Amino acid sequence: MADIESATAQKLLKAFMQFRKTGWHEKKIGGYNPSEFKVLAAIQQGANEKNDEMKLSEISQRLQVTPPTVTQIINILEKDGLVERAIDPEDRRAVKIKLTQAGMEATAKAKNRFTEKFTGLIDYLGEEESEQLADLLDKVHHYFHEQRH
Repeated sequence: MADIESATAQKLLKAFMQFRKTGWHEKKIGGYNPSEFKVLAAIQQGANEKNDEMKLSEISQRLQVTPPTVTQIINILEKDGLVERAIDPEDRRAVKIKLTQAGMEATAKAKNRFTEKFTGLIDYLGEEESEQLADLLDKVHHYFHEQRH
């Protein structure tokens, strides 16, 4: 078993701490916070798969968050004119959400910015190191996932 005082353990710990401090996962994407971006992207993806609307419950399931959390985000996006709500005529208890034209444009713009960050990283690291990093991060995720059980 590795020693926490070893140079490797210290280097790994420092790298994780530095990575967290960058806040890359908390920064706005195209002007939207990460949770707003995820909801916009989920609605767009869901709309592309079936029609132009998604039930609030479907968005919640897709993102694996509670319906009240999605409702709060939808309230913000609706106020900003990015989404519209409508009662489902087949199930009056269900609310359907769809992107407005402004929402479609904002989502496309945010997705482009998000993609640019990762293609920039690939340009910076190169294809081979990017592949290695993706493989290593996948292993790290698997390791920490297994530690929860």
